[in-house]
Amino acid sequence: MGSSEISWKLADHPKLPKGKTVAVVVLDGWGEANPDKYNCIHVAQTPTMDSLKQLKYELLTLIMFLQKGAPERWRLVRAHGTAVGLPTEDDMGNSEVGHNALGAGRIYAQGAKLVDLALASRKIYEGEGFKYITECFDQGTLHLIGLLSDGGVHSRLDQLQLLLKGASENGAKRIRVHILTDGRDVLDGSSVGFVETLENDLLKLREKGVDAQIASGGGRMYVTMDRYENDWGVVKRGWDAQVLGEAPHKFRSAVEAVKKLREDPKANDQYLPPFVIVDESGKAVGPIVDGDAVVTFNFRADRMVMLAKALEYEDFDKFDRVRFPKIRYAGMLQYDGELKLPSHYLVSPPEIERTSGEYLVHNGIRTFACSETVKFGHVTFFWNGNRSGYFDSSMEEYVEIPSDTGITFNVKPKMKALEIAEKTRDAILSGKFDQVRVNLPNGDMVGHTGDIEATIVACKAADDAVKIILDAIEQVGGIYVVTADHGNAEDMVKRNKSGQPLFDKKGDIQILTSHTLQPVPIAIGGPGLAPGVRFRNDVPDGGLANVAATVMNLHGFEAPSDYEPTLIEVVDN
Repeated sequence: MGSSEISWKLADHPKLPKGKTVAVVVLDGWGEANPDKYNCIHVAQTPTMDSLKQLKYELLTLIMFLQKGAPERWRLVRAHGTAVGLPTEDDMGNSEVGHNALGAGRIYAQGAKLVDLALASRKIYEGEGFKYITECFDQGTLHLIGLLSDGGVHSRLDQLQLLLKGASENGAKRIRVHILTDGRDVLDGSSVGFVETLENDLLKLREKGVDAQIASGGGRMYVTMDRYENDWGVVKRGWDAQVLGEAPHKFRSAVEAVKKLREDPKANDQYLPPFVIVDESGKAVGPIVDGDAVVTFNFRADRMVMLAKALEYEDFDKFDRVRFPKIRYAGMLQYDGELKLPSHYLVSPPEIERTSGEYLVHNGIRTFACSETVKFGHVTFFWNGNRSGYFDSSMEEYVEIPSDTGITFNVKPKMKALEIAEKTRDAILSGKFDQVRVNLPNGDMVGHTGDIEATIVACKAADDAVKIILDAIEQVGGIYVVTADHGNAEDMVKRNKSGQPLFDKKGDIQILTSHTLQPVPIAIGGPGLAPGVRFRNDVPDGGLANVAATVMNLHGFEAPSDYEPTLIEVVDN
């Protein structure tokens, strides 16, 4: 259905008024878990979020005391697995699928699931993207670049294994894999095992006559996988190793490389320096050259876009590429639908249309969106269904606050929370906007560093920012919706099956740097919230996709009939 054929007019809500400013605040990486010293949200001073949660119990007490209704305004929603379009309940949510669900109001099959279906059906080898790269198989090399991990957030090892098998069966004679080690979505140190597994698979391919080797590598946060043009130096380090075959460290095998580089006491899989694999004469075994094919096998978009630009754009000035090989490049998916980047891809992305943001703009809702660089795309691109830019520039304003660069986020854990809150406060008080939506990245970005003390500071900073925004909503008589996209900061340690923390052989706690499977809170309130509004009891398994209809209701509209049901109801007092 084309955009011009869609009926954008939303029905008026029968009980909820229009005209109230609605603030939608997304706390990134803020889940709900049992309180203990490894739950940074619990340990941190978070009086604002505590008050929203406590309000639930105060209101329930009031109900019992007064024997009449009061709105329940805090609950949990699901933010992982099938609730956000991922294959199983063991799949952690992430910021991208979370914001897709928050904005789309429906559940779409997402990256990993789409790739799983394409690989299982073998339709991936019948698509235009795969046919495009096979043109290079006869004379050139197939290069596979991506995160070597089974974390399931950016990529999965089993998908790489199936792709290697399928490509070799479909004519690839020479394959080079350029690995990026994880340690963020999986346990730090697990890189060695992943590399050993991959080396065994490549050995089996070589036994079948396929020239298959690992060619280069490096840690994901230091090599290749930057996002939102935060630090092009990260991409350049990857380019030098993958394309030019140049890196400060040279090894004869990837297993040797990872083991040796991890001997540094400060080594971390996320930040391993770039390395190349060389032959007996010291020559790199797999630089990308004219006539080769390249596939970036991550299914998640955000940390592949910058490399995709370097591989695809002839007019490119972000760093000196030295040479720009004439290759056939395809992504596992198309990483940016608006930029059509890359122009070739192996698996078609979910076609997300009719997002809540687009509906609301068509219905006169003036919108302000803000975050800092590392999460700016989440309240814009991902919220809007993987679409860049404005729906209507006269109705929308998007503000990006530059993130800190050149440091890890635990160094300055407050990040830009204050600046985001102040910009949002000013937008609310200006009277120019009907909706403001923001992402506060602290819990997630600092949580990923594994620094518990810094993450506690980060959670307090996010809570302080929420207070600034809610105070502004109070001043204008508006409504707030405070929620999160997935868990992270609420559980910072690996645990056994009984939930007890795990320790390593030295007796040190095993830090968890990944997202979690925990539900996330959603709270509603503000002086503009109509009397009798409360969370429903008949949507017990509600997830992030239910939030869009909820927000539409608070703007005074009914949601489209195919949206996931709203979380709220209006009861007569």
